[in-house]
Amino acid sequence: MIKQLEKNPYISYTITILIALTIFYFSSLNSQQTGSAGSSIKPIVYHISIFFLLSLFLLISLVKGKNKKFILPVIIISLLYAVSDEIHQSFVSGRSSSFADLGLDSIGIFLGFLLYSISLRYRKIRKDSSSDLLKHSEKVAKKLWDNKEDEVWNNV
Repeated sequence: MIKQLEKNPYISYTITILIALTIFYFSSLNSQQTGSAGSSIKPIVYHISIFFLLSLFLLISLVKGKNKKFILPVIIISLLYAVSDEIHQSFVSGRSSSFADLGLDSIGIFLGFLLYSISLRYRKIRKDSSSDLLKHSEKVAKKLWDNKEDEVWNNV
């Protein structure tokens, strides 16, 4: 699925923008409207998951499986968006900014980076192993073509 989104970046750009707008919208609500007053697991899950999705889709949009030079800027952009989200919340009545929320956002950003990095590494390993298989197949085909069947069967 990640590879498909990399091939169609407009979809991943759209999803990234929708996630950023969702973050902004929920930050604009006061605590009574969000229902996050008191200690609950919901705000923790929200902060981690929404910034996980933001960083993941931003990575998919900009890195596209090959532009690894954009990984650090994406992490920085995601962190700056988390900081701006906390600043924005400080201007909403009934809300305040929190370093704890920023920490949760950072965890989500790190998890998005981690998943995307694992995806890139896995695809590289698969590509390398399929390339080795292709090279071996070419050698076998060449030997068969050159009528060297004995060499083929001895090396199998």
